[in-house]
Amino acid sequence: MSKQILIITGDAGESYEALYALHRFLEAGYQPLVAAPSKRALHLVIHDFEPGWDTYVERPGYLVRSDLTFDEVKVEDYAAVMILGGRAPEYLRHDPKVLDLIKQFHAKGKWIFAICHGIQVLISAGLAKGACMTAYEHVRFEVEAAGGTYMTSQACRDGKFVTAQNWGSHPEFYREIFTCLGEAQA
Repeated sequence: MSKQILIITGDAGESYEALYALHRFLEAGYQPLVAAPSKRALHLVIHDFEPGWDTYVERPGYLVRSDLTFDEVKVEDYAAVMILGGRAPEYLRHDPKVLDLIKQFHAKGKWIFAICHGIQVLISAGLAKGACMTAYEHVRFEVEAAGGTYMTSQACRDGKFVTAQNWGSHPEFYREIFTCLGEAQA
């Protein structure tokens, strides 16, 4: 099994989700590679919850360099794909290259991990129908409108999909991810 994990994001991807994924996969001996619309430093954001606000606030986050473009991705080189949240999925879900990549991962029976708003890419790729998924609570309607079942758990595994609500779900999400990757190596 390949030890490479593809991470899909772009400008306005969630900073903490990106850094946590990169560090956690490296720590476990995997090679995470960031794919984006172009090869450059990406401007990530920090989403947080503030008292007195009805929704999350957004602040500038860290820069993370993308390793390759979507055109350069060869699905067979990767054990899994991770779709990060933040605002990046808002526009990436309209990119035919991204949707094609996700569909290829699915067709080849590879693991697909998505967190927070990253689930919007799975929905746009037509993969939510009949699946149990969790996501940021305000994506619930999109999951259900696409024919999926929204779960309220921090992380949810359904077949080759593992989804999570947000960066607060990292402990549950990554326990499930590494269980899946371990099963693939067995």
